[in-house]
Amino acid sequence: METKRSVPIIEWDDMDKRKFYLFGVLMTMAIRLSIYPFTLIRTRLQVQKGKSLYTGTADAFAKIVRAEGLPGLYRGFLVNTFTLVSGQCYVTTYELTRTYLSRRSDSNLLKSVVAGGAASLVAQTITVPIDVVSQHLMVQGQALGRFQAASAPPPPPDDPHRCRLQHRPPAAPAAGPSPRRLFLGNTKDVILGIARVDGPRGFYRGYAASLMTYIPNSALWWPFYHLYTEQISYVTPSVCPHLLVQAVAGPLAAATSSTLTNPMDVIRARVQVEGRQSMRQTFRQLMLEEGARGLSKGLSARVLSSTPSALCIVVGYETLKKLSLRPELVDSRHW
Repeated sequence: METKRSVPIIEWDDMDKRKFYLFGVLMTMAIRLSIYPFTLIRTRLQVQKGKSLYTGTADAFAKIVRAEGLPGLYRGFLVNTFTLVSGQCYVTTYELTRTYLSRRSDSNLLKSVVAGGAASLVAQTITVPIDVVSQHLMVQGQALGRFQAASAPPPPPDDPHRCRLQHRPPAAPAAGPSPRRLFLGNTKDVILGIARVDGPRGFYRGYAASLMTYIPNSALWWPFYHLYTEQISYVTPSVCPHLLVQAVAGPLAAATSSTLTNPMDVIRARVQVEGRQSMRQTFRQLMLEEGARGLSKGLSARVLSSTPSALCIVVGYETLKKLSLRPELVDSRHW
């Protein structure tokens, strides 16, 4: 009878750190570039009232490309690239926490949950100010959010959560939107607007909601990833490459964790973009306007962004770890 094998885990002490960080930045940048349009679509779907602008992910994609061109899918992208720093802090915290717990427990479940949660806590502390700015850039020109450029439609007079960045009359419309302006957005205006209205604390608006979204998401993703990897390895032949098993497990784990944490993600997006004062207030308003279905807004876009990114992350991250193996370990076992 054929003995089923387990998929080995490359730990922190097995890697050459210089290779790990160099390849890691390049990999993270490529992944963010590929999934950013779905992140933008998800944000717009979550923030809109009902289906006032878009009826779903496909409709949003088509309308954005038609009205703003392909650069419209990358509003705020340059600001968002600063999250490369938090990405490296995430993987470092995750691996170091796993190493620390390995000295005290052999439970892979415990190590995955605690390390995933700790990594997300560190990463979100760095990421939230970047997200607050980039999300406002994502929705500019759509009459969504509190900070709109002068050329955007004016906010409703009875909406206390919105203000205009510029009060001068809008200039005459140009022949078409500038790709450079769409790509860069009104970054300076958004930053100054947040600072003027909310002060420094405004850049951490929704911080608690972000922690309540991404810590559980990360703490769930890693255990599900290892669980699916283990279960899939039991039913596949021993000749099946480990990387293929991991490539299937990653998207499954992402779809599971994204579905479970999407309600909190909707609340987080609204707190940060609309400027609500509390998660409870935001939740009540959402229930009043859209009912329980409002908690599933943007789920398809979130799954569409998280599953391909999980595939890229798993294949890239596991390949990265193999490329970063210390020379004496490369041929020591079948990785």
